[in-house]
Amino acid sequence: MEPTLDSRLRSTARRGAASVCALVAAAGLLCLPAVTRGQASVSFGTQRPFVVGFIPVVGASGAVGGVSIDADGVVARSDLETRGRLREARLAALKGIDSDIQSPSPLRKVSLRRLQRAIDKLAREKRPLPNEIQCLAGLQRVEYVLIYPEQQDIVLAGYAEGWRIDEQGNVVGQKTGLPVLRLDDLVVSLRTAEAAASGQGISCSIDPTEDGLKQFQRLLKSRDLAISEATVARLEESIGPQQITVTGVAPGSHFAHVLVGADFLMKRLAMNFEASPVEGMPSYMEMLQERSAPTPRSAMPRWWMAVNYEPLLKDDDALAWQLRGTGVQVLTEEGFLGKRGTIVAGRDRENSLAKKWSETMTSKYEALSAELPAFGELRNCMDLAVVAALITKEDLSGRAGCDLSLLLDEKRIAIAEHPVPRMVDSRASLVRKGRNWIVSISGGVEIDSWSVLNRAESSPELAKTRSAAAPREDEKWWWD
Repeated sequence: MEPTLDSRLRSTARRGAASVCALVAAAGLLCLPAVTRGQASVSFGTQRPFVVGFIPVVGASGAVGGVSIDADGVVARSDLETRGRLREARLAALKGIDSDIQSPSPLRKVSLRRLQRAIDKLAREKRPLPNEIQCLAGLQRVEYVLIYPEQQDIVLAGYAEGWRIDEQGNVVGQKTGLPVLRLDDLVVSLRTAEAAASGQGISCSIDPTEDGLKQFQRLLKSRDLAISEATVARLEESIGPQQITVTGVAPGSHFAHVLVGADFLMKRLAMNFEASPVEGMPSYMEMLQERSAPTPRSAMPRWWMAVNYEPLLKDDDALAWQLRGTGVQVLTEEGFLGKRGTIVAGRDRENSLAKKWSETMTSKYEALSAELPAFGELRNCMDLAVVAALITKEDLSGRAGCDLSLLLDEKRIAIAEHPVPRMVDSRASLVRKGRNWIVSISGGVEIDSWSVLNRAESSPELAKTRSAAAPREDEKWWWD
């Protein structure tokens, strides 16, 4: 059985005696190393990772964004005490931010050439990276990629503002509440862009084992199965821990943690294990219980998140590029549990209720990102993956004469490695709806960054944007 992000769910409907509806989660994480109470992000050569104010580790297992991982790699929601300690650690670590960078800017620019030079200087002086560099000057999205051959530079530009620490310890914009872009995610995106072009997509998937599915199927055939808390426990125990698979990026990187963490929270919202923090977004389980809701034909609705961009815009000389669109969409399909404990496709039949939930989450994604920043971090990673794919496909560094070798050199800059997420405990939820079992067992995140580049439209107006955003002579690596 191989229910991955790239495969279709495979199965036939289980029909028969009266039963109940169950939704079993495939969850994820956002986790950190338990090596220090400081922060680790980017390191140079054989030096230890910098201890800076961006990824604090709290407690024996580490936690970030309300999600933790224990020594065995098991993912779970962190408790309130741990979240409070995480926030205190970040508040202490992020002191002393440059006051000039705190003001909101509709179009902040970051020079990749000058950024590299600043990093190299700090490395030679054996000084840690400041928060401004770790947070890429407070950028919250990349809207423009601008090429300047005359300055041998590539500039990333977008909305930016100063940052603060929210109640759960996330580093977010002071006004928007959206997370800032991260240097380590940019480095990972650049290093994996070429592999992504050859078909090694960036993804995460959380799937039950084949043995777990077989045990689950045997339980479904039990004559003594009835709606009760004990039944929920039996369902969860029968499936057992679900396995986490990450492709395209190192599973111990922050980038990978974002993929799985966003998926984890999506499943919690769908299953009503966590109330939606935004209005107008009921859980899938709540939607099932509405009187007007049809009994779903799908035995196993599956949700995953993917890229969602409008066609790129470029100027006549292809020296200015603009990313457009919400960045992320939620997709769904149905499947069934086969006779041998495998998941098989629902023959393209659409679960209208599951689709409605996915469309609702897509429409609420911006608001969700402000309330649950893991979703905003996922969009940031998607932006950076698309930017890296664009730089690689169009050879923008070659056209600009901008040498990105420092950011690409793993021997000179090492990305901090965090504990690898390995598994999550299965969770089940019961509702009375018709005579069918409803089970959600797989899902994940898929970033096909190169597909976004297949569509591009011309916009001569972008040349004006590029001219106005040109690097200044003061050699500062960021400016407004």
